[in-house]
Amino acid sequence: MSTGDSVGTQFEELYGSAPEGVWAAPGRVNLIGEYTDFNDGLVMPLALPHTAVAAVSRRSDGVLRVHSADVPGGVVRLAPDELVPLSDTGWAAYPAGVVWALREAGHTVPGADIHLTSTVPTGAGLSSSAALEVVTALALNDLYELGLSAPELALLGQRAENAFVGVPSGVMDQMASACCTEGHAMYLDTRDLSQRQVPFDLAAVGLQLLVVDTRVKHALGDGAYAERRAGCEAGARALGARTLREVEYAQLPEALDRLAGEPENVGRYVRHVVSDNHRVERVIALLDAGDVRAVGPILTEGHASLRDDLRVSCAELDLVVSTAVTAGARGARMTGGGFGGSAIVLVETADAETVTKSILEAFTSARHTRPRLFPAVPSRGAHRVG
Repeated sequence: MSTGDSVGTQFEELYGSAPEGVWAAPGRVNLIGEYTDFNDGLVMPLALPHTAVAAVSRRSDGVLRVHSADVPGGVVRLAPDELVPLSDTGWAAYPAGVVWALREAGHTVPGADIHLTSTVPTGAGLSSSAALEVVTALALNDLYELGLSAPELALLGQRAENAFVGVPSGVMDQMASACCTEGHAMYLDTRDLSQRQVPFDLAAVGLQLLVVDTRVKHALGDGAYAERRAGCEAGARALGARTLREVEYAQLPEALDRLAGEPENVGRYVRHVVSDNHRVERVIALLDAGDVRAVGPILTEGHASLRDDLRVSCAELDLVVSTAVTAGARGARMTGGGFGGSAIVLVETADAETVTKSILEAFTSARHTRPRLFPAVPSRGAHRVG
């Protein structure tokens, strides 16, 4: 039985009738460009084969029912007319927030029955929340014939996360889930949402991109993410810029001099964002030139910036990176919001087993929880499966 069939069967058992359709939206890893998206910056995510799957039917009676196969508890019953931002409805805030965002934007969504399940690890920095938002948005877009494009669905998902859930994230995660294509990384300019799908077939050149889920859970709603965003915005204001995207890499030394009177963290955040935008530009140039191996050291350089300037890493993530590079990986860095979550490791296929073993042994020696490792296979964005 396919995942779509299984979720459809579960829906019927819950709600008493078959769903009108089943949809899937993936999680993502970000190759390079971290904490740049809310600064109008550059990013390069790729979709994972891990997905959130939703079986959905319309309702016309002003009732929204949502259920997750992955969260203990029964069906959550809500009224779309009564949805209130920041009302703390737990995991259900993500699909409910999408309904709220669609209705706030003027779209007619009177209600729905939704059953969800997901293989995207939660708290691992792989955008499990964006997958829930995008799969809900796509299903409702199709069922209610709203005519919204994939980028528009991504923006609605971001609106749900920012305004309804209360996490001030950028748009990269939702854009990756909605718009990535199989076998490619997405080069995304978050200032105007222009995107280019860049071929990323590592197997063809004897490479792998490993994801290492440290199993250290992060929660971006705890204020640390918001503090970094506020610091970036303070830096932009002090420099007379609308966002840090307007600060060119060549101007960085001068900009840091001008920030000398600001709180110390502001200069660090600015240095990270401006330099990480530059790292994305370097990586895209290397990929366009076919020199994938040279990307590795830029990943490691990016991790140092996230660790030292942005200070969003942790002992487990640092251990993955240092161990992997020492064991022969081309490069490695944390990916996602940090404070736990996952790292990525660019490694020769021939060395993958050795590097994996070294990471596992290092975690055992440090008495950390055993991490989960798997290859990042560039996969398809959100789509209907049944």
